[in-house]
Amino acid sequence: MSNRRVCPVCGSTEFIYDPGRGEIICKVCGYVIEENVVDTGPEWRAFDASQREKRARVGAPESILLHDKGLSTDIGIDRNLSGLMREKMYRLRKWQSRLRVSDAAERNLAFALSELDRIASQLKLPRHVEEEAARLYREAVRKGLIRGRSIESVIAACVYASCRLLKVPRTLDEIADISRVDKKEIGRSFRFIARNLNLTPKKLFVKPTDYVNKFADELGMSERVRRRAIAILEEAYDRGLTSGKSPAGLVAAALYIAGLLEDEKRTQREVAEVARVTEVTVRNRYKELVDKLNLKIPV
Repeated sequence: MSNRRVCPVCGSTEFIYDPGRGEIICKVCGYVIEENVVDTGPEWRAFDASQREKRARVGAPESILLHDKGLSTDIGIDRNLSGLMREKMYRLRKWQSRLRVSDAAERNLAFALSELDRIASQLKLPRHVEEEAARLYREAVRKGLIRGRSIESVIAACVYASCRLLKVPRTLDEIADISRVDKKEIGRSFRFIARNLNLTPKKLFVKPTDYVNKFADELGMSERVRRRAIAILEEAYDRGLTSGKSPAGLVAAALYIAGLLEDEKRTQREVAEVARVTEVTVRNRYKELVDKLNLKIPV
């Protein structure tokens, strides 16, 4: 155990911690640097997760994904109580659950975070993306940005913003399909939140290459095709061809071209369905990339 100490005997900075004796010992000469060190860990041992859960005497850590951050208490159910005591505990549990969401703001937050959990689970989002969306929503509530907007549209907008901030490829169409509001309303809420929470275009910028693996997985395309598509998109980006274009349409066209070049052909309809764009968009982006990058497509 190294703790930025220097051994007074040999000058070494490498130490060993002996938890049984509560001592810190020099690794080179064996000199005891410190003794009677207090062990702050538990006094019990556990050999698997279930043992650890049974023996632990503390609750779960604080979580931004719960409206009360997991700091409130629950009254459990005891089947061995007598009739009168069971009724009393039932009433206590009911009042306890009411007190957890005591006002309109708490009810708003509880509903919003349950909706966030539903969207995140269906989109298979990583936990850090879900937590960032919860942080954005809490910040929007604190600044009074929710008034006049539906909770569903704002939480969906926060999910979309979180995905873009953390470079997790999810399109607005995907989120709209799962959400209970339409794409236009989510888009309006997203622009309003981005403007008021200082989410600049630079922070929200998503490169088309971020979507390549996601779309290629759905199309069942090989690593060779993915690398070729990424190379096409990077060259297009360097030449300024991606500015003002939908990333989904560009990626669909790049994968279509890469499939033709690597003999893994997919139809325009297939790539358009995966990218959730029209076949016309794929054709237009295809023509632009082929013409501007001077690509030779096999007939």
